[in-house]
Amino acid sequence: MKFLNRRTSAVAAVVLSATLGLTACGSTTDASSGSGSSSSDGGDVSVTFLPKNLGNPYFETSDAGGQKAVEEFGGEFTEVGPDTATPDGQVSFIQTAAQQGVSALVLSANDPAALCDSLNQARDTADVKVVTFDSDVNADCRDLYVSQADSEGIATVEVDMIAEQIGDEGQIAILSASANATNQNAWIDIMKQDLADNHPNIELVDVVYGDDDDQTSFDKTAALLQTYPNLKGIISPTTVGIAAAARYVSTSNYKGKVAITGLGTPNQMREYVKDGTVTEFALWNPEDLGYLAAYAAKALVDGEITGAEGDSFSAGDLGDYEVGADGTVLLGQPFRFNADNIDDFDF
Repeated sequence: MKFLNRRTSAVAAVVLSATLGLTACGSTTDASSGSGSSSSDGGDVSVTFLPKNLGNPYFETSDAGGQKAVEEFGGEFTEVGPDTATPDGQVSFIQTAAQQGVSALVLSANDPAALCDSLNQARDTADVKVVTFDSDVNADCRDLYVSQADSEGIATVEVDMIAEQIGDEGQIAILSASANATNQNAWIDIMKQDLADNHPNIELVDVVYGDDDDQTSFDKTAALLQTYPNLKGIISPTTVGIAAAARYVSTSNYKGKVAITGLGTPNQMREYVKDGTVTEFALWNPEDLGYLAAYAAKALVDGEITGAEGDSFSAGDLGDYEVGADGTVLLGQPFRFNADNIDDFDF
């Protein structure tokens, strides 16, 4: 299967990915203590997935994709991670992975710089290959970054959706994850520029942070609506945030008056689309993202690639991929989910 940046259209890519057996979502091991699960075939490639935090549905899905890939190529899979999305919480797991001599570490970073010392130590002293996905670190702290989509494409689709839903005018706010999240901040910067250049009648009044925590994001939504009585829409570029915002609005007087959009998964957002709280949102397939990251890690461990621009490798069911500038591999482009198509997907 190829994604939009290869031979097929975005719709065909996403629809096909939804048929690939996404039932593995619940099969990852919540291993904050450092334990994990291995494939029965074993193998020389051991891959540890380190998400921003455990208990996050988005990362449960992406890590399930990683496990699926590792089992396909006969390696050993482990998932570890902190309970809260902080850089300090990830450092000890990086150090433990190095001590255990894992072949590769695949992580979504809570900070672009704070993890660099521990990552480079793991690379230099234990020859651990480091692949980031979803949220990157500084390029000199990893071997590859597997990007869910082009940052401009992600930011632009979110601005386009909110503009369409509020008639291209009025006050909006952004409910982000943590203040230091690399991917979130990159998208927000592009959103701000897009709004300024192309949507002069939309006013961004605030950016708040829910720390990828459901209750915090729920409370931040309530605070935004109380602080800005004329607010017409909220963009939440995080799956935890958009679901919490939709849950708050769905049982409030703001339902049908304040648009909620951003990045979410079909399963978590289905009820809010069905009840009219949310018109449209976007995302890529997070299971495919984890799947691709695992195959990228294997290619590094096997010496098939070094992370240099122009390197290419095979990613199982997803087909062939090429490394771009700055050691980045692009999964594809985001897809819009709405009432017309949401029942076609199960992840």
